[in-house]
Amino acid sequence: MLTENEIAKKVVDVCFKIHTMYGPGLFESVYEEIFCYEWNKVATPYTRQCGIKVVHEGNDMGIGFVPDIVIDNKVIPELKSVENLAEVHYKQLLTYLRLTNLKLGLLINFNVPLIKNGIHRIVNNL
Repeated sequence: MLTENEIAKKVVDVCFKIHTMYGPGLFESVYEEIFCYEWNKVATPYTRQCGIKVVHEGNDMGIGFVPDIVIDNKVIPELKSVENLAEVHYKQLLTYLRLTNLKLGLLINFNVPLIKNGIHRIVNNL
C-alpha cells in the first residue's frame, strides 16, 4: 500500500513523461486520457470523473463536484491546461480535499514550458 508521498512521486513521474512527449498545448481532456492510460501501468487503483456528494447538516445535497482523478482514495491530481493558474484553482482543490477528508492534492498545469513549474502540492491538515 503506497503512502500519499509515494503516490505523488509516481504522479509527478507520469506527468514528466507526458509533458516530455507532448509538451504544452493539448486539451485538458487529452492529458487526462493519456495520464489514465499511463497510470494503468502503475497498477495503483484510481477513479476518474467520479461525482462526490456533499452532505450538509446530515442532508444529502447530491453531487457537489467531480474531481478529475482520485488515486487509491489518498491523492487527488487535478489536471489543467490553462495559460495561468488562478487562485480559485488552488482553493477548489483544497475544498475537494476537505470534503473528501483526503490529505494531498496535486494541481498540475500542463500548459507550461517546464512541467516542474506547473506542479503544485496542496495539503489538507498536514
